[in-house]
Amino acid sequence: MKLRPDTLAMTAVLAMLTALGPLSTDFYLPSLPEIVRVMETDVAGAQATLSSFLFGFAAGQIFWGPLSDRLGRKPVLLAGLALFGLATLACAFAPSIGALTAARALQALGASGPIVLGRAMVRDLYEGPRAGRELARMGMIMGLVPAVAPVIGGVLQIAFGWRSTFLASLVFALGLAIVIVTVMPETLRQRSPQPLSLFTIFRGFGVLLKNRAFRVYVALTALSYAGLFAFISGSSFVLIDIYGLTPVQYGFAFAFAVLGYITGTIIAQRLVGRRGMDGVMAIGVACLAAGGLVMLLCVLADIGGAFGVAVPMAFYTCGVGLTMPQAQASAMMPFPDRAGAASSLNGLCQMLLSACVGLLVGHLLKRAALPLPLVIATIGVAAFVLFRATKAIRAAKS
Repeated sequence: MKLRPDTLAMTAVLAMLTALGPLSTDFYLPSLPEIVRVMETDVAGAQATLSSFLFGFAAGQIFWGPLSDRLGRKPVLLAGLALFGLATLACAFAPSIGALTAARALQALGASGPIVLGRAMVRDLYEGPRAGRELARMGMIMGLVPAVAPVIGGVLQIAFGWRSTFLASLVFALGLAIVIVTVMPETLRQRSPQPLSLFTIFRGFGVLLKNRAFRVYVALTALSYAGLFAFISGSSFVLIDIYGLTPVQYGFAFAFAVLGYITGTIIAQRLVGRRGMDGVMAIGVACLAAGGLVMLLCVLADIGGAFGVAVPMAFYTCGVGLTMPQAQASAMMPFPDRAGAASSLNGLCQMLLSACVGLLVGHLLKRAALPLPLVIATIGVAAFVLFRATKAIRAAKS
């Protein structure tokens, strides 16, 4: 039996593909303060394991999409999962922070394949607002993973230590591989005739970048995720070390913030048919700016403690759920013959910006919470301004 494109099961599998990368990070977020102590490093050293993941993720975005345009989605998916599994084992048994950082980069190279190809498969199967609705639907399902993973990670950290979180990621990847081999159909309708080389890949990226609307939507995707990754990078240190939460309490606080993302994707599914993808994004960027600014005010005024960080972050993540799936679908829509490459370039820009933001947060955070909301608010306002300033470009879709 094969999965059919119009079933919830297909949506769930695509969502799990795109969740693999976040899952491998969210499981061990509650363990970051412990990694600092056990491996005798500092906040910046532990955060480097996150940013190295994103740099590896960005590098993987370059070739997985174009490779799948040529060879097919399914075999490339399995290759990415195999690399992810081997690197995850290396993470679990890493003897030092340097070895863990390097293994995380390799892990990301593998994890980037499923997320790139999950988006490309949506473009293979769906058109127009349906693609945006499907990505939002995937986001709703995917959002359950980071809502639950930090809680499970906190329990694993307390019961078995930080290495067990990587073994849990490995089990998840093995389950996905079994599903792909047994029931996932090949979705690529027509294979690209272009030869495989770095020159042709980057030349294809150049064609995509000539489209002004594509550049705008990629920038909106990158900005909305960068603010989320700032929270991923710094929240455990702020909420555990500064505000005194336990790893399990932190997991629940992180889950609460992620509920905002799930809410945003649900709203997007209901509104995209009536307001269109740009109409949904208009609401989303307003949530990004408002959530960041309210968090900044709460920290500056010392209001709410951990709640003053988690609650406004839920508004920000609601904006991510409204903005990012629609921006991704809008970026890929003009390029049915280059969906893999468009997904790759979108992800490359998204991960590079987020990795740099993560490094910035890691170096700014010492013993004060202020740098985290300051970075998130700046990014949220930037996304709002960019959206408002590019109305004519988006309307022309040129």
